[in-house]
Amino acid sequence: MSASRHTQYEWQWQQLLECTLRDILQSINPLREDWDVRFHMINEIRAVVQSVESLRGATVEPYGSFVSELFTKWGDLDISIELHHGSYITSAGRKHKQSLLVDVLHALRKRGGYRRLQFISNARVPILKLEGRYNISCDISVNNLSGQMKSKMLYWINEIDGRFRDLVLLVKVWANNHRINDSKSGTLNSYCLSLLVVFHFQTLEPPILPPLREIYPGNIIDDLTGLRAAAEKQIEDICGANINRIKADRSRIVNRSTLSELFISFLAKFSDICSRASTQGVSPFSGQMEDIDSVMRWLPKTYALFVEDPFEQPANIARTVSSKQLLRIAEAIRVTHVTLVPENQNRASLASVMVGQHLPPLFGTETPVSRNEFNPHSTRRYPPSQMPPKFPRKPMNKHQKGGSNGAMNASTSQKKPMDKRQNGETNGSPNASTSQNPQVWKPRK
Repeated sequence: MSASRHTQYEWQWQQLLECTLRDILQSINPLREDWDVRFHMINEIRAVVQSVESLRGATVEPYGSFVSELFTKWGDLDISIELHHGSYITSAGRKHKQSLLVDVLHALRKRGGYRRLQFISNARVPILKLEGRYNISCDISVNNLSGQMKSKMLYWINEIDGRFRDLVLLVKVWANNHRINDSKSGTLNSYCLSLLVVFHFQTLEPPILPPLREIYPGNIIDDLTGLRAAAEKQIEDICGANINRIKADRSRIVNRSTLSELFISFLAKFSDICSRASTQGVSPFSGQMEDIDSVMRWLPKTYALFVEDPFEQPANIARTVSSKQLLRIAEAIRVTHVTLVPENQNRASLASVMVGQHLPPLFGTETPVSRNEFNPHSTRRYPPSQMPPKFPRKPMNKHQKGGSNGAMNASTSQKKPMDKRQNGETNGSPNASTSQNPQVWKPRK
């Protein structure tokens, strides 16, 4: 094959992969009704909590992927019951949390309409699990302010570059297909997958995201003390100022990688995860791999994989990953990477390795949603005080800015953008994403 024909073949292959990923992304993105049923479920649980005498004055607040907007249309819902003792941040004891969740369990059973009720009292954070009328799984915890702040941080990170959300959704649906997105079975939880995407964006050449210490230089969970409104506002102000500075920095080199290039380089970056995990840990806070023996806060090493929580250092968000399951994770990465080379590729094989059994509903049975049908910019989706604030935007150029580079770099080739074919929703350009920045209410006063 001549060089020109090979180049054309490579370009056609990238178009096919890009278009397939965009189609998958459009199919898994939540629609208006997916938001509506979750808000309805939040209100139902709020009514149940208000009926519990021991929870008088408590509030019901969502967190997790729903707040960070990193959920698919099949995504579950995380809810925190916040106990209010004046305006100060308090920490309920473990036994007290368990007792309150038992009260909620009784109230849910009395009301009826909920399935698969399960109280997990021995979890690191006691959880009440259930499934509502809309086949949405829900986890209820007590006083999980840390979870709320972590969710807001991921939401704010997406303001730097919308490709972050797109890749997180694709990585999550891919990991689900390969059954490596389940902490209970010893694989990766969704929060860990999101932070691996953060790390990937930090270590590209040029980088898309900075080390997270450039957004918030401290330990967020340690700083959640005193008056809640004041503590949250201080964190929001620091993050907002730094994110605006990063976005307005015209000296940063623009990374124009397409979604398909980002996904392939993600697989390439973690293809040697087994060999590196024995000696190195992933640090989104510093934006680089760190030698475990040289980071005192990580010792002694007792985990198969170490991914540090940048907002609650030195907690390991991959602590449930077992050595056996780490091998399964590595094999899933290898199989997918091999499948995505041009010689093995057609649309069916691409979709199969990405979504597996979700293939029938993803292609050919759903009508694409146009921008006119569902425009998050014009639809107020969030109740007051439940969702993170958007930071005021300063003048900046249209492209995202990268951050300082860390170790474990994986370069992505700078190809021309793919065709604009996704019904006005997405295209392959760096500043075009299915992620939308919705109108949100200001934070709690």
